[in-house]
Amino acid sequence: QVQLVESGGGLVQAGGSSRLSCAASGSIFSINAMGWYRQAPGKQRELVAVITSGGSTNYADSVKGRFTISRDNAKNTVYLQMNSLKPEDTAVYYCNAMTVVRNHVGYRSLEVWGQGTLVTVSS
Repeated sequence: QVQLVESGGGLVQAGGSSRLSCAASGSIFSINAMGWYRQAPGKQRELVAVITSGGSTNYADSVKGRFTISRDNAKNTVYLQMNSLKPEDTAVYYCNAMTVVRNHVGYRSLEVWGQGTLVTVSS
């Protein structure tokens, strides 16, 4: 079993910064891509940023130049540094990891989601 535990978020003023963290734990053999998604009220969940195990990154156009995703492979942790926050960034942010786990029959891929953390940006 694999768990993702998120931290950070909360209430931030427009123009401010916040940092999210997400740590993976459990029977992990390896983690490929890790990413952050968000879901605003009444909207679909959308990709914010993703980072591969090799460090390649991809961002939603709406956050490019403001958000930075990074990871610490030794700690199985991914971070999202959010700067110049806007009210439209208000959402529940979810961590995602594409893991490989080992069980008694071998290895298998397992996609895992965090529980979500609310980021509220006030104007």
